[in-house]
Amino acid sequence: MAAQRSSLMQSHQSWTDDLPLCQLCGVGSAPNCVYGPDGKGTQSHPNEDGHFCFSTDCCFLYGVFNGYDGSRVASFVSQRLTAELLLGQLSTGHTDADVRRILSQAFDVVEKSYFETIDDALAEKANLQTQLPEGVYPSAQTQKIAERLKALEQEVSGGATAIVALILNDKLYIANVGTNRALLCKTTSDGQNQVIQIGRAHTTDNDDELSRLAQLGLDPVRLRQTGLISGQSSTRRIGDYKVKFYHTDIDVLSAAKQKPIISEPEIHGGQSLEGVTGFLLLMSEGLIKALESAHGPEQVNQEIVAMVAAELAQQSSLEAAAQSVVERVKRLHHDAYVSGRQRAPHCGRHEDMTLLIRVVNYTLADGSLTPTQGETQRHQNISTGQQLLLTVPRSPDPAPPSDPAPLCVCAPPLSQSPTATLQSTNTHTQSSSSSSGDGSLFRQRGSQAAQPDETGRVPPYVDFTQFYRLWGSDHSEGQGLSGDLGPQ
Repeated sequence: MAAQRSSLMQSHQSWTDDLPLCQLCGVGSAPNCVYGPDGKGTQSHPNEDGHFCFSTDCCFLYGVFNGYDGSRVASFVSQRLTAELLLGQLSTGHTDADVRRILSQAFDVVEKSYFETIDDALAEKANLQTQLPEGVYPSAQTQKIAERLKALEQEVSGGATAIVALILNDKLYIANVGTNRALLCKTTSDGQNQVIQIGRAHTTDNDDELSRLAQLGLDPVRLRQTGLISGQSSTRRIGDYKVKFYHTDIDVLSAAKQKPIISEPEIHGGQSLEGVTGFLLLMSEGLIKALESAHGPEQVNQEIVAMVAAELAQQSSLEAAAQSVVERVKRLHHDAYVSGRQRAPHCGRHEDMTLLIRVVNYTLADGSLTPTQGETQRHQNISTGQQLLLTVPRSPDPAPPSDPAPLCVCAPPLSQSPTATLQSTNTHTQSSSSSSGDGSLFRQRGSQAAQPDETGRVPPYVDFTQFYRLWGSDHSEGQGLSGDLGPQ
């Protein structure tokens, strides 16, 4: 297996070209953008995000990667990680402990392999730096050395964060390194909608990460105050040779007894997907930050889930749904900037954005589970092939919560605005929160298009009679309004 993996990785053609793409997911993306005073945006650097979505005979593998200071690391990881996981390493006979061990080992091997690819460049860089005389007026020779050093630095710099999802034996495993995010949205047995954030970002705002770094001899208070470490907020990342090999030269990390910035993933799972109806979201940090900048961090999970549910009810392909959500976030971010209001100073720019949607026993707008290319296939259980009839009962309206948890969310009906305030419950889940609604998040939408009449007009297909009746009854007291209020 090792020889096969080495041969594949050394070939010029990507070996992943022969892997079957998963037809149960769609990916949307948008490049980074910097706004000028007139509100027009320009891309400041090439897109550095990456992703993959593959299916094999025994499992499904998905990943979103947020690169920085170049796309080299994100591209390498997305290629090599699949070689470490999809060449026979995983089987249906593996236990949860086996899977977590294989995932952890894969990340370790990938980073070591990446650093092997830049060993020669790092050695040449170190050698050239010894040839630069100090305090000497620049000559043609020193100028040439300086230019070469600059080229080498561009070649070896950069890193990436990663969020990877594996589905094996109808169980979900999430491996996270850094600041991307995974959300699982599903309906519970009693018809409620549950949104679970799986894991937390690895930053100095994460108490567990601060505790880990404190055990290495670092000052947690200073780390929290510093925020960014070598230009990035992540305390776990892949690549980035400066923080891995020369952390003693970085003031805030210099006291560490061991390597403080690591590539070890935090692994959650396996979480059973048996009987689950819903979708899994993998999001790059750029998408999360763009929506946080526009609307604040409090409602990001709720808003993203509501947008995805709304687009899945309208689009006939997963690719179109994912791209539409990214475009909506992009517009919200831009509109917040040009509005000149409270959030405008936070929205001068956004980084690359990537969203991966993976449906689980979920029907799209045309009543079928549709591949990313748009061809219709039979809706079936991905692991057993058993046909499913998706019927989600409408649950009674929940009682107002007495003590809402800060991350608990409830997805609204599809007819509501995705940015509407969402009620919370006090249901808790590990590293996340869950919430209840009326079950309409997964309501199917009819596939019959309205037909125009003889005048070429399409008759109205939304009946507001009930809305006007209720609105009138709530506002008629003292205003002389009729309970039968309608459009004037």
